[in-house]
Amino acid sequence: MISVLPDPGASRAVLVGTSRYQHLEQLPAVSNNLKALAGLLRGPLSLHLPSEHVSVVENPPDTLTVMDAVRQAAGGATDTLIVYFAGHGLVDGQDELGLALPHTQAGRIETVLPYDWLRRVLLEESRAERHVVILDCCYSGRALGRMSAAPGLADQAAVEGSFLLAASAETRTALAPVGDTYTAFTAALLDALTHGIPGGPALLDLAALYRHLRRTLDARGHPVPQARGRNSGAQVALGRNRAELPAAPVTTAPEAPAAARPWPDPRSVRTVTGYFTSLAAVREVSGLTQQAVVQRSQGRISSASTVSRLVNGPVLPAAWPTTAAYLLACGLADEEVLLWQDAWQRLRSEQPPADAQGPAALSSGRGASVPKVEKKRRPFSAFRRRGTH
Repeated sequence: MISVLPDPGASRAVLVGTSRYQHLEQLPAVSNNLKALAGLLRGPLSLHLPSEHVSVVENPPDTLTVMDAVRQAAGGATDTLIVYFAGHGLVDGQDELGLALPHTQAGRIETVLPYDWLRRVLLEESRAERHVVILDCCYSGRALGRMSAAPGLADQAAVEGSFLLAASAETRTALAPVGDTYTAFTAALLDALTHGIPGGPALLDLAALYRHLRRTLDARGHPVPQARGRNSGAQVALGRNRAELPAAPVTTAPEAPAAARPWPDPRSVRTVTGYFTSLAAVREVSGLTQQAVVQRSQGRISSASTVSRLVNGPVLPAAWPTTAAYLLACGLADEEVLLWQDAWQRLRSEQPPADAQGPAALSSGRGASVPKVEKKRRPFSAFRRRGTH
């Protein structure tokens, strides 16, 4: 199966954590977990989610606060929904996992957020095609039992699948070393997304991350994470493998064959936000600087600032040639450029007329007037010059 990066415009993340407890041991590293993971998910090193698509719920005063945040995200996500929890995990008399909140008391089940409540919201109320649950807490492996029970969350995923990643086995405690900036599990996850996995795949999907985290944490003598996925949940990627991208931008044609590079797939783009994020990622994968793209465009792109405007939206271009020149200069083949044109045409047709009147005609020179979307696709061979691809 092919790994896929979620469309940031159609995805949501809810990060929940408890660092301060009234009756349990304090976990100050959890606060750092939330800040770092939220920043990563919003940034170019991971999914580039819009800020408003990442909800952080730190030290929630009650279960309702958490459930409201998850419900809101479940209603807004149509691609991927990520739910993360860090804090103490407790086991009740029925052998079920509970997530500890600031007021939680051991032995008082009414003070704990049952994991099953979150599971039921995802199962019964979520519009997302894919669900990713990451639990960094003691005994988090017990949630895997709920994943495999019938009817389980993963088995009920509408289209693609679901994946649950737990920091520890069902009988093990998670590790939060005193004085460390992050908890052990989240620290390893952040490091993998930030620096990549040498020799790993181009996209850091959950299967690759899980294998890497098991090896890394086991080698350090830390609790070994557990995971379970269904359908294609394991193929959901949380970022590109930074270790396999060019170490620094180059000004000439990349050495690797263009066909071998992990280009973003425009067929997975559903929103304008996803379109621009993926378009910007094309240059990153190519290894070219903005100026190099200009040089390789054979005069069809005037400056690096034009490249910057092209990939930063927020309104779709009213004409296609500049985008085609950009993609060809980055090294894409004609057939791949046609897929991008299909995505552009589809998104343009879905835009309300009022939204389509923005100042986005980067190459049309027609101000705010918007021509009809092209019905015919032109061959791109005229854009090419021998030795530039």
